[in-house]
Amino acid sequence: MINLRLGDNSGPLNILCLGCHSDDIEIGCGGTILHLQNQYPESSFSWVVFSACGVRQHEAQNGVASFLGAAKTGTVILRTFPDGFMPFVGADIKRVFEELKSTLSPNLVLTHNRKDAHQDHRLIAEMTWNTFRDHLILEYEIPKYDGDLGQPSVYCPLSAEICDLKIQHLMRVFNSQKGKCWFEEETFRSLMRLRGMECNSRSGYAEAFYCRKLTI
Repeated sequence: MINLRLGDNSGPLNILCLGCHSDDIEIGCGGTILHLQNQYPESSFSWVVFSACGVRQHEAQNGVASFLGAAKTGTVILRTFPDGFMPFVGADIKRVFEELKSTLSPNLVLTHNRKDAHQDHRLIAEMTWNTFRDHLILEYEIPKYDGDLGQPSVYCPLSAEICDLKIQHLMRVFNSQKGKCWFEEETFRSLMRLRGMECNSRSGYAEAFYCRKLTI
């Protein structure tokens, strides 16, 4: 287990969560966010969604409220970049990252995986590394049709209760996604079960991340 307080024992833990679409953060690291709130109750979370358009903006707002609950919330940014076309408006997205860099210095950044098959996800991951060069960055994973899951290097064991709560929030908040064949409880639970097996989680569940650089 890594103690995120090893390098800094003063002030609240500041965590930056980055996601392309309204459900990415919640799917990729929702359980970890719930876990961190329990472990570091004074934490402050900043939440950025780059494509929250129409009904998905409402879902993004509900996602923040559901997963953060009573936790202290920092910056919440919901933008409306076009889904699937983010590489073509990269300059505008870069400006959002420059604004974040000028106002935030997080202890932990949760973002997309640089090897994700979705072009929007890859762009956000690349921008994250270009912007936050002296920060701990963990890249979360999103299950999808493309079959791009890899071999993660960092695990966050989750209790069965947190696993259940994550799934409940996902199924309640993101009604616009329920028509997709993969957006179901079994998908989310089975991935957490697989990662839990890989890290020998006592509860049997975990979320996994890719850490490309770590200073200790």
